[in-house]
Amino acid sequence: MRKLPKRYAGLLFSLYTSAMMVLIVSGVLVALNTGLDAGYPLRFVKAYLLTWPIAFASLLAVRPLVVKLVAASVQG
Repeated sequence: MRKLPKRYAGLLFSLYTSAMMVLIVSGVLVALNTGLDAGYPLRFVKAYLLTWPIAFASLLAVRPLVVKLVAASVQG
């Protein structure tokens, strides 16, 4: 499999991180708010598809600040 150039690392980090975080948070919140019944999978998918683009865009926006905060917080 071909790999993407290193310049896409930040974008891919944001994509993978937001996808996994939204998967976890959407699953938990939909279950807590509406319960685990036959309609849960559809509600979960709808919540995921609605919130993932927002999380991805937000992570892209705050990533530069987070990188600076981390750099200021660690040695070296």
